[in-house]
Formats: sequence, C-alpha cells, structure tokens
Amino acid sequence: MSDRYDRAITVFSPDGHLFQVEYAQEAVKKGSTAVGVRGQDIVVLGVEKKSVAKLQEERTVRKICLLDDHVCMAFAGLTADARILINRARVECQSHKLTVEDPVTVEYITRHMAQLKQANAIGRSAKSVREFLEEHYSEEVSASEHETVKLAVKALLEVVQSGAKNIEMAVMKRGEPLKMFELEEIEKFVAEIEKEKEEEAEKKKQKKAGKET
Repeated sequence: MSDRYDRAITVFSPDGHLFQVEYAQEAVKKGSTAVGVRGQDIVVLGVEKKSVAKLQEERTVRKICLLDDHVCMAFAGLTADARILINRARVECQSHKLTVEDPVTVEYITRHMAQLKQANAIGRSAKSVREFLEEHYSEEVSASEHETVKLAVKALLEVVQSGAKNIEMAVMKRGEPLKMFELEEIEKFVAEIEKEKEEEAEKKKQKKAGKET
C-alpha cells in the first residue's frame, strides 16, 4: 500500500506520513557526522569524511563549503542533495551583495536555506556526539582557540574510528577568511588527545592501585 503514497513529496499517506521526506531524513541520518563548536572569536566545523578512492582527487570531496567570504557550512547526507542547497545559497549571497551592497548575515542566509529544505538533521551518532559536547563544553574551553578546535576533534573521535585521515576540519576567525586544516595539523590534535587519554588512564590505574594497597 505504501508504494501508492511515496511517489511525490506532496502526497500524504492515510496515516499522515510523507514517505519521500522520511526517506530523505533516513539518508541524512546515515550520513557522516558533522560537528560545530563556537569559541569566543572562532567557529570550528568538523566532519567525518569517508576514505577517498585512489583514483579520486581528494580536494573534490568536501563536506565543508564556503558560501561567502564570511559564511561557511558543513553538511551530512548525500553530496548531490547538498550541492543544490550550496549553489542556491551562494547565488543568494551574491544577489544580496549586488542589491544591498552589504554581505549577507548568517541569520539571513539561514532563513533563505530553511525555505528551500523540508527537513533538518545531522549525521549518524548525532545523539552521542551532542551529549559529549554538552558534557565537555565550557566558557574556559570557548575562551581558547586551541581548546575549541581540540574539543571539536575530540567530539568527532567519539564516532570516527580511523583517526585523523577520516576527519575534515575548518576554522573561521573574526575578520579572517576560512581556513581548512591540513592532515598534519589534525594529526597533531589527535596525538595530543591520545596522549591526554593515556595520562588519564595511567592516573586512574595508579589511584586504583593505591586504594588496593
């Protein structure tokens, strides 16, 4: 019966479902995880990226995109679907600048994109990553650029098993252009996090040994 109601996004099933929209939501839920962390004068975006095929140019596979000189976005789900939103958002940014002679605000372009899409979600393991950020985010962390970036990497490592090579990171600072992190830079953060974990595990081990004696 459901196949009679899943051929268009405007046809409801008898029990009120829009199957085409629900299919799109499922595709996004199974997409790569995306994380955003705001610091005092910095915004960090991080996404889990899939391994690139040997014959594929790595720079062509991006989950973080620049919409205007001062606005960027990260996405989860199907790249082909996201590309339509990205292109329309970029056109709107250019149109706004030509018409008003001022760059768009983040609020304006967000509202414009919200009119185009019918559902919103982030990638798989969204709940566990959100809980991690709620537990570890603080004013002390946001005051430090280094700690803000490190928190975003830590959050992604909760779901990314293969380390730095499957992480894509970008940073936008106040008054500066978007900066995409090189693999070597991400590897330094991952190494620092792994070292902290080892030190913490060693402290717990010593504490446990002290109690037993």
